[in-house]
Amino acid sequence: MKKLLVLALLIVATVSVQAQKAVTDEQIAVKKEMLDKYDINKDGKLDKEEKSKMTVEDKAKWDKAFPKKHKKTEDPSAAPAAPLPTTPAPAPAPAAPKGN
Repeated sequence: MKKLLVLALLIVATVSVQAQKAVTDEQIAVKKEMLDKYDINKDGKLDKEEKSKMTVEDKAKWDKAFPKKHKKTEDPSAAPAAPLPTTPAPAPAPAAPKGN
């Protein structure tokens, strides 16, 4: 019984991971087009320098096919926290009088 349960969990986990990594036909086409145009060093990836040479239209096409995933924040409408107040540094001690 335990073996059956473990097997079922493994199958569910495998299917869910594969579903998350699914690439659409549009993504494949856009990636091929952009690599053909901008992959100068022909390594199969677009580095920052290569992406910076994209036209505005191509950048929009890339962003539509590969939307960026933003990290979730606690409350996106909340204003950023105010900076903490700083305390002034203590005044230096007065110098001792010089005796001759």
